[in-house]
Amino acid sequence: MMIDFNDDRPIFIQIAEGIEDAILSGAFPEESQIPSITEFSVNYRINPATALKGITMLVDSGIVYKKRGLGMFVSKGAVEKLKNSRKEQFYDHYIKNMLEEAKRLQLTREDIILMIERGFIK
Repeated sequence: MMIDFNDDRPIFIQIAEGIEDAILSGAFPEESQIPSITEFSVNYRINPATALKGITMLVDSGIVYKKRGLGMFVSKGAVEKLKNSRKEQFYDHYIKNMLEEAKRLQLTREDIILMIERGFIK
């Protein structure tokens, strides 16, 4: 996971998304422990409160949970929950905009399908 201090997104959001990416890639399987707040703050040279804020977002959304005295763990079902959430974000951020532009260009459904298929061939 990389933290980009020049990114417009807040660091705590980058922490949360980085953990999500690691969960989706299998680096942090369900029921496995994630790094501690201290590990994040030391490794990325950030304020512990910033790391805590990112992880708290994941706790609030049910992606990770705290085991008292042991640390933070990936919730059972987190992968499916993340996939569903990311699919909705993908639709909202990419597909909606693409379809709006397609309408402005008067593209047909078939035109769009051909373009998408062309992208998979490369």
